[in-house]
Amino acid sequence: MGNKFYADQAKTSKFYVTTTLPYVNDKPHIGFALEIIQADVVARYHSLSGDDVFFNFGTDEHGQKIYQKALEKKKDPQKYVDEYAKKFDSLKKSLNLSYNNFIRTTDEHHIKASQEIWKRCLENGYIAKGIYKAKYCVGCELEKQDSELVDNKCPLHSNQEIEVIEEENYFFKFSKFQDELLELYKKYPDFVIPQHRLKEITNFVSSGLQDFSVSRLKEKMPWGIPVPGDDKHVMYVWFDALVNYISALGWPEEERKFADFWGTIDNPKALQVAGKDNLRQQSAMWQAMLKAAGLPTSRQIFIHGFITSGGQKMSKSLGNVIDPFEYAEEYGTDALRYYLLAKISPTEDSDFTKEKFENVYNADLANGLGNLVARVAKLCEKSNLKFPTTKPKFYDRVETQINNFHFDFALLAVWTQIKKQDQTLNVKQPWGKSGKELNQILSPIVSEIQKIAYNLKPFLPKTAKKIAFQFKGPLIKTDKPLFPRLS
Repeated sequence: MGNKFYADQAKTSKFYVTTTLPYVNDKPHIGFALEIIQADVVARYHSLSGDDVFFNFGTDEHGQKIYQKALEKKKDPQKYVDEYAKKFDSLKKSLNLSYNNFIRTTDEHHIKASQEIWKRCLENGYIAKGIYKAKYCVGCELEKQDSELVDNKCPLHSNQEIEVIEEENYFFKFSKFQDELLELYKKYPDFVIPQHRLKEITNFVSSGLQDFSVSRLKEKMPWGIPVPGDDKHVMYVWFDALVNYISALGWPEEERKFADFWGTIDNPKALQVAGKDNLRQQSAMWQAMLKAAGLPTSRQIFIHGFITSGGQKMSKSLGNVIDPFEYAEEYGTDALRYYLLAKISPTEDSDFTKEKFENVYNADLANGLGNLVARVAKLCEKSNLKFPTTKPKFYDRVETQINNFHFDFALLAVWTQIKKQDQTLNVKQPWGKSGKELNQILSPIVSEIQKIAYNLKPFLPKTAKKIAFQFKGPLIKTDKPLFPRLS
């Protein structure tokens, strides 16, 4: 089944993609590395296809969880978030990312944009004061229903006590948007990918929506954006953080840029990438906020699964946390990108262990791609033959699979071509041959390697660049191994 979203985007040369904003209460983990690498593939693909790409990433820096962490470490909250924001921005170099906008929710412009969307929602009658009574998980920064708790604790943060809150707050009238959200999901059957996540959010909305608190008393939790016109309250962290997707575009001042990339009410354009724990916030809460402010909704939300380690949830106490910086440093950025894209399911939970990673590294990268490139380059260098540089394009199957977020299938299509070239070498046995006979064997293989290099650009950009340079012709020379085999 094709992705209608991409068919719609073919009508424009502007493309917007954003990840969620991770909390800056800890260093980046492998799960977020997965999310931003997936978004990076989509962004690079669109850029290579000639689109003007706006790729947004950044950090979520307000809320009770961060405030508590800062107090624990006896640091000023702003200085605390400044330190962690740098760690997240360093992912750009470590993971070779192409994002061209890094937003922080403590940015002055973001604060003003959040206050503006608050004012519009208030003026339109969708924010009002009330008494907030709720069980609240600080880890999720979300209120919880009893049905969501296990032994009165959040299953995602079982090491934290649920807080019981009762205070005067402002509320967002989420309950008013049930029908409009259901109409949105019906209008765009690919609004949430994969389909079972769309069904999940549709069922959630269909069961009835409850208004949610969008403020906290400043005297209890001062670390947040001030509520316009009421200095006793600060904004609830989710209300402020979600606004980043449009404040990043200069909204509300830069109307043309906003319309070009985010779209209009009749023609929404934006793609969001998020984890399954963000489904409700991204595909329902945020969309209702946009509608309340009279703004265009997102156009599509891609939801990925979690990464486990050895079949268990990663935690410091179990000692199974996987550090993306360490893997990129030890094995190379493209090796990590390959494993996350080729061997981790794009949409379901998947396992990551060092043993699995190293087996894949040797089999697919060292013995597969790396060995093919080295063998052919050596034959070309010895023969002193000249080869033209073809103008490659994406394989149809690679394009189709990227457009449907099947990154694993897209790379499988590339590796199928790698195996075919290896098989050709084994069948035709070019060693010992020369002249025209050797040229007839090597020319199509060289041409295919050039195509392989181009198709790897969104996925393994450094490796793709190395292969393209080495095989650009007319004379092809040997070089260092792309992926030295692990002992």
